[in-house]
Amino acid sequence: MTRILIVDDEIGALTLIGIMLERGGFEVLKARDAHAALELLQTENPDLIILDVMMPDMDGIELCQRLRCMPTTQNTPIVILSARGDPESVERGLAAGATDYLQKPILHHDLLAKIHELLKPNSD
Repeated sequence: MTRILIVDDEIGALTLIGIMLERGGFEVLKARDAHAALELLQTENPDLIILDVMMPDMDGIELCQRLRCMPTTQNTPIVILSARGDPESVERGLAAGATDYLQKPILHHDLLAKIHELLKPNSD
């Protein structure tokens, strides 16, 4: 089963996104902040990671940069899902190594469609 890690400090968002993904047939791993995510990634290797930007201590942009430097996650698709949708925030997220940047709130169908697109094997 495809496993997705969600990193978001808002318990409501974590729960809602988790339910969307579970209904979409995915196994869900959850972390409430960047440090919890890094700890979890020492033992888990998800197929895709969803990050919030605004989190205490270490934000999603810095976490994304760190994940791109780790051998186990350097090629893992990373989606930043944030309430900030301004061009500067999107640019910062993509420059940090995010595969895609989506704005909250997001519809269930749109989130699942994006995940399926990112997880599709390359047909080169």
